[in-house]
Order: sequence, then structure tokens, then C-alpha cells
Amino acid sequence: MLEEITLSVDGKQREVNAGTTGAELYFDDREVVVMHVDGVLRDLARPLEAGTEVKRVTIDSPAGLEVLRHSTAHVMAQAVQQLRPDAKLGIGPYITDGFYFDFDVEEPFTPEDLKALEKMMLKIVNQNQKFARRVVTEDEARTAMANEPYKLELLSKTNEADEAGEGVNVEVGAGEITIYDNVDRKSGDVIWCDLCRGPHLPNTKLISNAFALTRTAAAYWLGSEKNKQLQRIYGTVWPTKADLKAYQERLAEAERRDHRKLGAELDLFSFPDELGSGLPVFHPKGGIIRKTMEDYSRQRHTEAGYEFVYTPHITKGHLYEISGHLDWYKDGMFPPMHIDETRDPETNELLKPGQDYYLKPMNCPMHNLIFRGRGRSYRELPLRMFEFGQVYRYEKSGVVHGLTRVRGMTQDDAHIYCTREQMKDELTSTLKFVLDLLKDYGLDDFYLELSTKDPEKFVGSDDAWEEATNTLAEVAEASGLELVPDPEGAAFYGPKISVQARDAIGRTWQMSTIQLDFNLPERFELEYQAADGTRQRPVMIHRALFGSVERFMGVLIEHYAGAFPAWLAPVQVVGIPVAEAFNDYVSEVIAKLREAGIRAEADLGTERFPKKIRNASKDKIPFVLIAGGEDAEAGAVSFRFRDGSQDNGIPVGEAVERIITAVKNREA
Repeated sequence: MLEEITLSVDGKQREVNAGTTGAELYFDDREVVVMHVDGVLRDLARPLEAGTEVKRVTIDSPAGLEVLRHSTAHVMAQAVQQLRPDAKLGIGPYITDGFYFDFDVEEPFTPEDLKALEKMMLKIVNQNQKFARRVVTEDEARTAMANEPYKLELLSKTNEADEAGEGVNVEVGAGEITIYDNVDRKSGDVIWCDLCRGPHLPNTKLISNAFALTRTAAAYWLGSEKNKQLQRIYGTVWPTKADLKAYQERLAEAERRDHRKLGAELDLFSFPDELGSGLPVFHPKGGIIRKTMEDYSRQRHTEAGYEFVYTPHITKGHLYEISGHLDWYKDGMFPPMHIDETRDPETNELLKPGQDYYLKPMNCPMHNLIFRGRGRSYRELPLRMFEFGQVYRYEKSGVVHGLTRVRGMTQDDAHIYCTREQMKDELTSTLKFVLDLLKDYGLDDFYLELSTKDPEKFVGSDDAWEEATNTLAEVAEASGLELVPDPEGAAFYGPKISVQARDAIGRTWQMSTIQLDFNLPERFELEYQAADGTRQRPVMIHRALFGSVERFMGVLIEHYAGAFPAWLAPVQVVGIPVAEAFNDYVSEVIAKLREAGIRAEADLGTERFPKKIRNASKDKIPFVLIAGGEDAEAGAVSFRFRDGSQDNGIPVGEAVERIITAVKNREA
């Protein structure tokens, strides 16, 4: 008689035979493709031990999708080696919405190769091959991978997987070495294998036909430019064909909304080669949008009790030694400028040593100098400083991306100095201020992320970090928004809440950040005189609302697909006469709008009327006012909206008032 053991299965106690596997446990539940065993993802084929906690994982859950994508990466690699026997395997992890695999091949992959690979992958999927896990010794692994030089290199990194490079932890580690065999269901023969930690789906059939290979790229082995360049194939896979189609439609819509494309089409900004990578210039229309954004933000900050400050673009390096940025953030800063050195013109003897100056990567150290510039009293607190400060960060060339990842940016940066007793209320009001202002710009679907201490990269005491983290967590939870943990994601000086906003097509963007900092006030020896006459350290709250003006503008372009609400649109109204005879009438209407502060233009060019309408549509103008003979006689205009609808015979006075109201109320 078999021994029975007790398990916790999806929250309920169950008695099963010793040696029962997850596949046997969930035999009647075909939606389960992998399981959590005491919180760790495991293959269903793994036997279960007494006392363990087992939870089902379906293919459409986040963990299930990860396993689906990793398994599909294996199928793709198998297909590559069947069509390209010379291919040597790199790494093949899952990524957001898909997977990739790196290969060392003699010839780069072509679009025709991807089509052939998809056909071969479908053949493998339909063979219903079994993913079989095998624990091996290092010698056994080296024998199995004898013809795979990159896998052999990974084996030497078994004990350093976390530091070895991108994607290595999906191949080796976790205390043992494992190989996954793709086994033929009928013969039991191993058709293909790979060094891998797993876990994987039970079989290839579960992948179905809901996958696609999307593109190829060059990629350095383990992400280091010191290593050989390999060929990377990217793909995506979903539980069903309907899911795949929906994803592809989202990609197509995202491409239509790409702010780089729309920025050129709408003449908003550009990146001249003469300036360098990641350094945008804003054209007049883009400048109008940016100024409108900034002006409204300044107005709201003034109403909320912020005081405006201004700081220079460069500073002596010593400032960032005090703050700690040269210890923890130097790789993200531009190289120093060494100036003010004096030498004897005849002997070249050093008479006066020079100084290293840095372009500032953030404003907080300079704001601390303003606070420290004179004595402060508790009566001044909370003191809220605000600046549209230009900062510079040395982003790697492969990371720079349009306006959303630049090297020169304008942070709408605030630093709030308050007492310990004030900090929770100040954090609460700051978070509300942030959310309300983002809503004014058309974003209203949020959740929060709490970034906590990186144990390898922090300053200050554990107690201070714990107090700051707990306070931020309480404020975030009190907001009623979903709170998602971001372990070890904090800056070196303090934990943070980041506001994650979903745009019109459901993508998530990190927007505002709020950081609670007990450490920089200590490093800068900031003090205020308390009510009892003692000298106390203020608490410092770092707050960026847009993150950067450039990035926020890029997000808004994509959120609105370039069709900005009337209050933000660079041109709010275009007047179009039906014929040249009505040019003067249309010009008079446009003049009335301009007198009211509306950004309005009259299209009096020689193009035909239908072409002018198409031009206004292409330029995504919120309001088009059309006038012909009947309109002129009646003192009216016809409204044409962006969706193509039209409202005819509107008296000019009413039309002007409608537009003024729409702009004033920030209507969409």
C-alpha cells in the first residue's frame, strides 16, 4: 500500500499518494500548465513532497505566459538548428509580450528565413513533443553541450548567474544544473535538448498556432560589447489566435501613434544630427504645446504654495561628492570638464590646480544649497521649491528613444522640506496634487509602484529606510489605488512611489515620482530652528510630476495620437472659405478668435476647398470653421469637428463662445 502525504492544494488540504506529480494532481484541470510549489514555479511532471503548498498556474496568467513564451523560445531554437545545423545556441529568455533567442550563425537571418522558421515551429508544435527535465552533473552537461560553446561558457558561470549578464539566470543557477529534452511522443527519442533552468509546458501542443516571429537584430553575447555579436530573433506567443491578433492590432495602433512619426508629420520637434543623439529641438508648433503645458503647470504650482527657483546647468564635482551621485550615479553622468587650471607659460609648472565641472543630472543638490543659504525656522516649513530645471544624463546610444529617453531634458522638479510631523500629510497632499494635475492632461487610469531599498546601493541607516518606506506605503495604500511592489528599485538616497498611468490603448507609462529622503539633508547638514529653539534636520521629499517635459510630451502625443485637446493644440481653429469670395469674411471671424486669445488661422491659399479640409484633418485641428454665401449673409459659420461631423449655421458670436469655453474647460 502506497504511503499517503498531505498537501495544501489551492488553499485546501488534500491527501495524495507519495510521489504524486503536479500532472496527476491536475489531471482533470486542462487549463493548468505549470504550478507554484511553495511559491516557486515548477513543471507539472515534478513529484510533490509532503507539506508543500501547491497552487495552479494557467496558461493565461502572468506566470503561465512566461512559461509559454520560454517554451516557445525552445521550439524556435530547435527549428533554427533543424534548418541551420551550423547555428550555435546563445540564450533564450521570455520578455514582455514575447521571447527571443540568440544564435551564432554564418549568415544573418532574412525575412524569408523567419517564414521558414515559423513553418518548422508549427511542425514541431503539432508533433506534440514532450518537455522533459533532466538533472545532470556539470560533467554530464558539458558532454551534452559539447558542440555548444556558449552553453559551455554558461556552465562556468553557474555560481555567478545573477552577475553573469542578461538572460543568464534562465539557463543556469538555482542550485543545480538541468537540461530540458524535447522528446518524441511515439518513439521516446530525444529530438533536441538545451541547458535550461525551466520550467516548461508539459508539451509543445499547448503552444498551438498563436505565435509569430517578429524581427531580427544584432546582439552582443551576454549584452557586453566586449563579446562577439550574435543574431537575435524576437517572437511573440499568446494562449489563443484571438489573443495574438489582438496583440498585433495593438502593435499596429502603437505604430500609428508613435510620437517620433507624428512629431515629424505635425512639425513639432526634430533631432538634428549636428546636435547629437538624444538632444531635441522644438519647432514653433511643438513650442506652443510645451509652453502651454508648462504655463498651466506653473499656475497650478503657484496655487498650491510652491516657490520658484532657478539653478545653473553645471557645477563643481564636489557638489555631487557631497550628495553621493559621483559614488552611485557617475555612469549616468556626462564626463567632467576640467577647467581653471593655471600653468607657468615658460616651465609648464602647475600654479593653480583645475576643477572638474559636471553637467547636472538632477536638481536636488542645488536646491539643498538654496535651503542652506540662510537660517531656516520651523515657521517656514513646509517649504516647497519648484523648478523647470534642465538636466543632462548620459544615456547609452542604444537606449535613447525619441522624446521618451533623451540626454538633455527639463525636469519639472520640486523639493519639499518639512518636519517629521508634517511629512505624512505633505506626502498625501503631494500625491493628490500629482494625480489631479495628470488628470487635467487627460490621464486618469493609475496604479502606484513602491520602490524599496537596493541592499547593494544605498546610503543612510536601515532604520531610516524602514521608516521612510513604511510611511510611503501607508500614504500609497490610503490613496485607494492598487499598490505594486518594486523590490530594490529605489534610488540610493530613499524609497519612492511612482505613479504608473495607462494610456488610451492600455500601455503603462511611469509618470510622477515621489521620494522620501532622510539622507541628503544629513549629508548637506540641513537644519531649521524648531519651536523649542533646538536645531533639527528637515525631511526632504523629491517630486517630479511629468518626469521630464520632453518625455511627458512624447507620452501625450501617443495618448492622443497627435489629436490634442483644444487647450493644448498648437492650432486650435482653422477657418476655411468655400471660395475666394469669402476670404475677408473668414478673416474677420478668425480675428475675433485671436482677440479672445485663441490660436486661430485662416487658410486663404489657392488650393481647392476639399484639399484644405483634408489638410486640416491631417494636421488634427480641433475646430474647422467653414463659411460660404449663406453663412456670410446670416453672420454664421459651419463647425467641422475632427471626427468628420459638422454643425451648420452657428452664429459667429456663439461659435466664438463655444471655442473659448472648450479651451477654458480643457475639453477633449
